[in-house]
Amino acid sequence: MLKKYLLISVSLLPLSACGQDQKDEDHQKKNGAATLEASLVKYTEDREVCTSQNPLKTAYYGDLHVHTSYSFDAYPDGTRTTPEDAYDYARGKAIAWPPYDENGHPTQMNIIDRPLDFAAVTDHSEFLGETALCLSEGSPSYKSKSCTVYRQGGFKALNTFAQILIRPQPSRIKEVCGEGDSLCRQNSRQVWDKIIAATESAYDRSSDCTFTSFIAYEHTGTPGVSNFHRNVIFRNSDIPLQPITYIEAPSGPHLWNQLEQNCTDNCDVLVIPHNSNLSNGRMLVPSAKNISGVEAQVEMAKLQARSEPLMEIFQHKGASECINGLPGVLGEPDELCAFEQVRKLGSTINLQGREIKTSWCQESEEGRFGIINGGCISRNDFLRGALTTGINQEQELGVNPMKYGVIASSDTHMSAPGSVKEQDWKGHSAYEATLTGRLKEGYIPNAINGNPGGLAGVWAVENSRDALFNSMQAKEVFGTSGPRIAPRFFAGWGLSADLCQDPDMVKKAYDQGVPMGGDLIGKGEKPKFLIAVGRDPARDANQLERIQLVKGWIDSKGQSHTKVMNIAGKSGSSKINPETGERSGIGHDSLCAVAVDDGFNPLDSAWYYARILEVPSLRWSQAQCLSLKTENRPNECINNAPKVIQERAWTSPIWYRHSSGEL
Repeated sequence: MLKKYLLISVSLLPLSACGQDQKDEDHQKKNGAATLEASLVKYTEDREVCTSQNPLKTAYYGDLHVHTSYSFDAYPDGTRTTPEDAYDYARGKAIAWPPYDENGHPTQMNIIDRPLDFAAVTDHSEFLGETALCLSEGSPSYKSKSCTVYRQGGFKALNTFAQILIRPQPSRIKEVCGEGDSLCRQNSRQVWDKIIAATESAYDRSSDCTFTSFIAYEHTGTPGVSNFHRNVIFRNSDIPLQPITYIEAPSGPHLWNQLEQNCTDNCDVLVIPHNSNLSNGRMLVPSAKNISGVEAQVEMAKLQARSEPLMEIFQHKGASECINGLPGVLGEPDELCAFEQVRKLGSTINLQGREIKTSWCQESEEGRFGIINGGCISRNDFLRGALTTGINQEQELGVNPMKYGVIASSDTHMSAPGSVKEQDWKGHSAYEATLTGRLKEGYIPNAINGNPGGLAGVWAVENSRDALFNSMQAKEVFGTSGPRIAPRFFAGWGLSADLCQDPDMVKKAYDQGVPMGGDLIGKGEKPKFLIAVGRDPARDANQLERIQLVKGWIDSKGQSHTKVMNIAGKSGSSKINPETGERSGIGHDSLCAVAVDDGFNPLDSAWYYARILEVPSLRWSQAQCLSLKTENRPNECINNAPKVIQERAWTSPIWYRHSSGEL
């Protein structure tokens, strides 16, 4: 019964199209489409009304972190595919794939296992103009030293521009960009227009609503060789003339302010930080702490909150959910925090003969070298720590600037959004196109230390830009490590204990509580939580093992706590032999529970999210090696990578406060 409600849309409602232009209604009648309640979505663009709408919302899956050859770091590594290829791939078309033959032609094709519902090409906005000038024979900069090095490919080519992003006050290369950077600005606008054109062409504005594409880019800084990357996603095609890059906006507040100044009228935008796990305490931090005066701090906290409603919890370069052993946080160790974790306390890297050891960051410390797995680790490098820091800020300022909903994505650098299936993954860069390449070691967390990445899940009333964007702003979103798991998460004071058996479960949950991304205001009672989830419906997908409720809170003494509660299913119900792939035991097609937090204290501000685990399965590196005959396996199949993983999904949190007030 549960699977029916989670995986099958509610029947279309035979309602009028009030509030829409007459031409929309006439178009629907002309094409025999069902007349629907258009008020479910207020469109900010000219499009047809979707014939498939669900007032109780449907789970849509996509990838909001996608690079093509237009990214300065992708081309030197061998990527030759374009934004058009990326959107073709997302919609189920095969694209050319390396390795290349002696004439530089791709030797294979790659196709996604199932088309996505939405995607966004997020090429690095920095150096769009520079790379175009360097690759266009006859351009004024083509024969410059920098461009000559860039065309040769490899690390030196990448470093030609990457070294600029390490600087706290970056500037462009004069021999490439000319006086006043005019050449780079002009060519950047031309490349930006190409990205826009590809995105607009891929968007299905018909009533079929088969695919949604978002105009987007990545704002990319690496100050101190730490990750400081954010994806910028626009609601519609009303956008600034050019991307705002790290060079013009070398901090979060700079970016947020400039986006607000340049995104006017019908424009709307959200910013999604990613790979905070590599940021050395620089990214998920309260920006108000650097400002004097309470009033100014409050305004900065508000700006941060509305600019960055989401964070990317998982992608190709690892998980950013949690890490064990953080100083000042009480709670039992969570062994599941090790999932695709690329940084370990006490590990070292050797940088030009200098040994750098990984340690905990001191309070407010900004470390270095995170993007190459070095430097200190901050509690704010991970979702749980950042959520608790947000509560601290709310207690001080009355505003929580770090109320992050969560998504996941791939960070493919090969125009392959949603290429996340462990057994079929062909890499996210050209040198990973062979199994041997994927199994190699490296400084940056990729190849054997990387993974296929994940998917963004959005509960929305339809598959259109406005509907998806509305849900992203409301944080009714989730992330998965790849499988299309469909989790529902609600909290309320009066949720019925028998909701899991109720045929109107979802409707009553909306009526009686708040969904993921919402706020629960205190009434002195113990809150109840509904978590209902269906497995990935693909025939070869894994079953579910269990549901966990994760809680974080600050007690009356200011002490931070975390707790993980198993509320449905059982650990170890199904096992897999890592050497053969043979499975024993069983899992579940669906799980549902109404849970109560028995340790609830109405005076403690808290956050809660759900984590759903599949039964154990083979990691990509082991699965792909086992698929070959023993004699055909490369030597790299003998490695220290985990052989077994548990794929999972994370919901956005629900926040509890014991009193109303400004958020």
